Amino acid sequence: MRAVGIIFSNIHDNNVPELARIRTLGSIPFGGRYRLIDFPLSNMVNSGIDTVGIITKSNYQSLMDHVGSGKDWDLARKDGGVIILPPYGDEQSSTLYTSRLEALKGITNFLFRADEQYVVMTDCDAVCRINYSEVIEYHIRNRADITLVYKKFNDGEYSAKNATTFDIEDGRIVNVNYKERLQEQAHNVFTNVFVMKKSLLQNIVMDSISHNKRHFMTDVIASNVDSMKIMGYEHKGFYAGITSLQAYFDSNMAMLNNEVRHEIFGDRSVFTKIRDSAPTKFGNSAIVKNSMIADGCVIEGEVENSILFRNVKVARGAVVKNSIIMQNTVLGENSTLNCIIADKNVTIRDRKVLSGSENHPFYISKGIMI
Repeated sequence: MRAVGIIFSNIHDNNVPELARIRTLGSIPFGGRYRLIDFPLSNMVNSGIDTVGIITKSNYQSLMDHVGSGKDWDLARKDGGVIILPPYGDEQSSTLYTSRLEALKGITNFLFRADEQYVVMTDCDAVCRINYSEVIEYHIRNRADITLVYKKFNDGEYSAKNATTFDIEDGRIVNVNYKERLQEQAHNVFTNVFVMKKSLLQNIVMDSISHNKRHFMTDVIASNVDSMKIMGYEHKGFYAGITSLQAYFDSNMAMLNNEVRHEIFGDRSVFTKIRDSAPTKFGNSAIVKNSMIADGCVIEGEVENSILFRNVKVARGAVVKNSIIMQNTVLGENSTLNCIIADKNVTIRDRKVLSGSENHPFYISKGIMI
């Protein structure tokens, strides 16, 4: 069955205010050469969804530059393709939306123009590979009104503030819980993926406008678990929620695990904007262990358990361990970095020593010189 995709690029900006201060969540760099929006967008393309609306809000210039016409995802089309949607609460207002439901109120024209029968909605706050067509088939097979995707975590496997969890009986969601902090026990954690008929979503949006409803989970999902058939679909693969700067660091570090990296990137179907960069140059003194190095880097020092984005320079004698170094960052001679997240265009001068810890990485803002 055909479906239209909706991606919310800004809903969870507050999860990582350090990284989202100058950009939308969807355009946060990840894994050496990707952006967070690449994962839901690639999942949609791989699931046969060829009409995708991306809802924006603020700081979305870099997102537009990255997505462009959508050609790198085979979405540069005359009919459908990728569409950047306006960041307003409704059609007559220039007021920015404050919730998911308000964002949906602002794209009613997009919904009415789409001729697909189903809608898949997702956010940019997670790294995972999921086949949305299987979720739609599950939705149809169970004759559900709405299907929500969740990931089951055992005791202590997942920690996040303000998480949404489900109580599930025979596949049906019977209760929605809002947790300020997850305790040490098993949880069915919502992955912010929704599937439903487009006609139902249109009715929900129109009803919310007439009754001044604001919050999708509270006013639509939680209040209708008894009157609507809301099913839960369990995602059994790898899932990393970007719920904090610590979670962002941990999720990147997880990519250094062979099994995780193979599941996420193994078949090369996570698409991103292609850039023509020179190959990475390794000097005679370079030592690299268990790291992901993007194109255009020059490595003359030591890099271990780290992720380096494009055009990073590591001078002779410099040591980088357990760190995430973003594009165009320069590390001076005999400098040492450990458990650092360095944003783009950072310069670390010679003989500087900076260290965070695995449980508290140190963040350096874009363009800073130390």
